[in-house]
Amino acid sequence: MDELAFHRALFRAGTIVDVGAHDGALTLPLAALAGARVLAFEPLPPAFARLEAAVRAAGCEGQVTLRREALGTGTGRLSLEVPVVGGVAQEQWASVAKDYAGIAAGDPRVERILRWDVEVMALDSLGLVDVTAMKVDAEGAEEEVLRGAEATLRRCMPVLTVEIEERHRVGSTRDVPRFLAGLGYRGFYALDGAWHAVEGFDAAVMQVASPSPASFEASDPYVFIFGFVPAGREEELRRV
Repeated sequence: MDELAFHRALFRAGTIVDVGAHDGALTLPLAALAGARVLAFEPLPPAFARLEAAVRAAGCEGQVTLRREALGTGTGRLSLEVPVVGGVAQEQWASVAKDYAGIAAGDPRVERILRWDVEVMALDSLGLVDVTAMKVDAEGAEEEVLRGAEATLRRCMPVLTVEIEERHRVGSTRDVPRFLAGLGYRGFYALDGAWHAVEGFDAAVMQVASPSPASFEASDPYVFIFGFVPAGREEELRRV
């Protein structure tokens, strides 16, 4: 099951937070759900421009609020980096957490690195009270995003999808589920048509890939989208 199907199946009316909205692949269909309001964060300026245009073209400005900030544990500024491979900016790899300079030093296929100085904020600073779902795709900064949303998560207990990859941060497939477990969440991943508890996830088998954006080889399977639900909603998930 993909992220959109997960959120559609478990949807409850309220605010959906889309972290790393990019061009709006999830923002737009989620905004179409009855009773949904989407708060979409996209700090990469070229992607934000496309997202803004897509929302306007879809006529859903009333259901979507766009934010240019990156999310983290607090307020400040960070360098958002995008590697260039084959003359093409790999925007899907935009990250405030990855060391692309170090990767480029070992992989000459990474030709250069584009950088933007972006504002960072914690989701908790908004004091949201009606968050029912959250999607997080932050290319290695997922734990910071979630720690900066801890009060919101405790207060609202939304369902979550989090893209977690060892190639972006070693140990993240262990650390992120552990943090969320401490808040009362159960984690799962989809494989072979069924949901499996995150405790059985083996990154050495199910998630092997190079940290370089110029390398496309990966293990089969390659599992990187994890669903998290509050205790008590596990059976609801298993019926999906």
